[in-house]
Amino acid sequence: MKLAAWLVSGELRAHPGRMLVALMAIAIGVALGLAVQLINASAAAEFSQAVRATTGQADFEIRGPRAGFDERVLELVAADPAVAVASPMVEVDARVLDGKEEAHILKVIGIDPFRAAALTPALIGAPADDDGLALLADDALFLSPAAQRWLGVSLGQPLRLQVGLDAVTLRIAGGLPGARQGLRIATMDIGAAQWRLARLGTLTRIAVRLAPGNDGSAARTRIAALLPAGVFIADPEDADVRASSLSRAYRVNLDVLALVALFTGAFLVFSTQTLAVARRRGEFALLRTLGWPRERLLIHIVAEGAALGLIGSLLGAILGIGVARFALDLMGGDLGGGYFAGIVPELRIERASVAGFVLLGTLAAVAGSFMPALEIARAAPAQALKSGAETLAHPIARRGWPALALVTGAVLTRLPAIDGLPIAGYLAIVCWLVGGIALMPVLAGKTFAVAAAWLGRHAGRWPLAFLSLERLAAAPAQAGVALAGVVASFALMVAMAIMVGSFRDSVDRWLGRVLAAPLYFRVAAGGNSAFVPSQTLAAIAAQPGLERCEWLRIEQIDLDPRRPSITLMARTLDKRDPGRRIPLTAPTLPAEALWPDSVPVWVSEAMVDLYGWSPGSRQSLPLAGRAVAVTVAGVWRDFARQHGTVTLSLDDYRRLTGDQGITDGALWPKTGVSAAELAEAIRDAVPATRQLEFAEAGGIRAASLRIFDRSFAITYLLEGVAIVIGLAGIGASFSAQVLARAREFGMLRHLGVTRRELMRLLGFEACGLTLFGIAAGAALGLAVALVLIRVVNPQSFHWNMDLAVPWRLLGMVSALLIVASVTTALIATRQATGLGPLRAVREDW
Repeated sequence: MKLAAWLVSGELRAHPGRMLVALMAIAIGVALGLAVQLINASAAAEFSQAVRATTGQADFEIRGPRAGFDERVLELVAADPAVAVASPMVEVDARVLDGKEEAHILKVIGIDPFRAAALTPALIGAPADDDGLALLADDALFLSPAAQRWLGVSLGQPLRLQVGLDAVTLRIAGGLPGARQGLRIATMDIGAAQWRLARLGTLTRIAVRLAPGNDGSAARTRIAALLPAGVFIADPEDADVRASSLSRAYRVNLDVLALVALFTGAFLVFSTQTLAVARRRGEFALLRTLGWPRERLLIHIVAEGAALGLIGSLLGAILGIGVARFALDLMGGDLGGGYFAGIVPELRIERASVAGFVLLGTLAAVAGSFMPALEIARAAPAQALKSGAETLAHPIARRGWPALALVTGAVLTRLPAIDGLPIAGYLAIVCWLVGGIALMPVLAGKTFAVAAAWLGRHAGRWPLAFLSLERLAAAPAQAGVALAGVVASFALMVAMAIMVGSFRDSVDRWLGRVLAAPLYFRVAAGGNSAFVPSQTLAAIAAQPGLERCEWLRIEQIDLDPRRPSITLMARTLDKRDPGRRIPLTAPTLPAEALWPDSVPVWVSEAMVDLYGWSPGSRQSLPLAGRAVAVTVAGVWRDFARQHGTVTLSLDDYRRLTGDQGITDGALWPKTGVSAAELAEAIRDAVPATRQLEFAEAGGIRAASLRIFDRSFAITYLLEGVAIVIGLAGIGASFSAQVLARAREFGMLRHLGVTRRELMRLLGFEACGLTLFGIAAGAALGLAVALVLIRVVNPQSFHWNMDLAVPWRLLGMVSALLIVASVTTALIATRQATGLGPLRAVREDW
């Protein structure tokens, strides 16, 4: 053990830089993966508990669309003999009119204090003046501590909320001492909420507790039969499933992308350990000669890698916790994805997650160390003691498993998602990366051999370039080792760059299609208390500067209580040619192909994947408390809503529901009238529209792309990490190789090669090797990007995109890699040739 420790410490003292690069790669991979996991776990847990707070001690709840359902359902539920308590609630996400540029959407919950006391006591307010009657006042609002801090208000102050296009003023009569620390909510009397927030006659939830000794399943069956369409019975654990489903695909993809650095780190450990083993080949052979068994040597080298991985993983865990805490303060719990609005989660450090990522980082380093350890353990000691034995035999390339890995990856790309996640797609990427990188020695040897043969006809003109190609062709194993980290990091960087670039380009072109009008308006984003009434619509349509207008109504409905809500979009639409307003993926069905007595609807790609709403199928859509028969007339691409969208004609929606209000509008000004002038004219002529958000199409497009970039900020960070790791890997690989070839350089000096010529020789070699690595990494990265675009994204987010390659970014990174490799090779060559030719070859005497 002392000897093993002495050997490890000696290697660390001799070459700390290369070990540090591999260690930091492991640390970064662990830090990013753990940070993403902790952030999303904290946010999902907080969101789930916030939802559970509205259920309290209930056995189950009855939940309907955000617009609400008929309050007479409460009478039917409460009349069931098995029901002990049925507590009604009205939930409204209302915009706070506080004059601030950023819209504050406050969740207001109307409760019956007498019934809520038995089920959800945390929602009952504490009046500031100890006046219990304030709980029933029609203007009293009770804010949670987090909401008070967020809005910057105190008890007794008025608070203005937007309802429709009007302002409703309430007073902050007290707080919610029982609310969770990061929960931003307000409660008030349910009758007052229905009246003041324009929800007369509707409820959104009913929390139900059964009397002891009753058969819960029988009671649920009886109650379910009484519920109108679109209203469900949900179990308390459904909140956990629903909260997890909101962001599961997003966070799983972030976790996988975060492991990119860890995956690359494993290859850097492989390169570092392989070159270290080659350099110490004589030392290990001497230890074998002196009595060390083969198994002991194998364990020793793997233990070196494990120690490296453990140290890096522990550093990464500490860094990951810090990054998670910083990201929660900066971006909230969704990393820019917008899934957990209204909560401020506290960081929850899960010991199992920390231990899991530390173990994962250690195993990555062990995996990177195993092959070089196995290679040196199998070497004959007598042969390894000979000078010049540093050249590695590469057993990987002589076996058929890399090709098998590539074929396996191709098969995996054809498999469907598992539990809604593209597990097979991720495995295909791993197979292609490992198999492709394992083939590098063979491909490099053949490529450089062909290049050397071609250049051999002109060897007199470019002798140094010819020698470089001959050296690379003669030692493909060492070339493969140097290429492992370069190809891995560059391939993954290329894959992420192409995937994000393709997504952004597709979103940009999609916005160009859906933003057909010069001017748009909408009610408060994220809320459901604002709408534009019919009389205001008539006033807008009568403006002299307006040529034509189209209206849009958006609301959230549920088709499955365990899945996130889908979006119902009713818009001005030409049923004969809906493709003018929505980007269809295929021609719409003709009118004669529709089912009798059904309404045509057009669904997003997510509806096909998640609910099976394929074109031509007959489905049931809950509208206004009844099931409406619809025919899926077509599928369209929707990048704005991940969980599904159903679009129908606004005329059909109004006929079926009687709802005349809208939430969005598209306006075309007359010739000679600008969009800004039309917006100002509407605000002046119709004062109620000052509560609306007007925006020109170009501004919406720019803002949408900014939101996109913010959502993918972590992905851009991972691209940068991959580039940095690739540059560091090149430095470590070339530096180690050059120093290991000191005796080779000494022999060349004896043969008359000058030091300047030797540096040029290594510069040619580094440039050729890096160019090959860039070409191979680009090809491998393109293959991985196609899997991400064609398999992972459709199975994760249920939308498709077109391929777009960011040539400028890839060109810049390629130039950086070439400059880094050549510079590192020249610096290392200067160091390796500084001993002089006699000292360099003294061991051969």
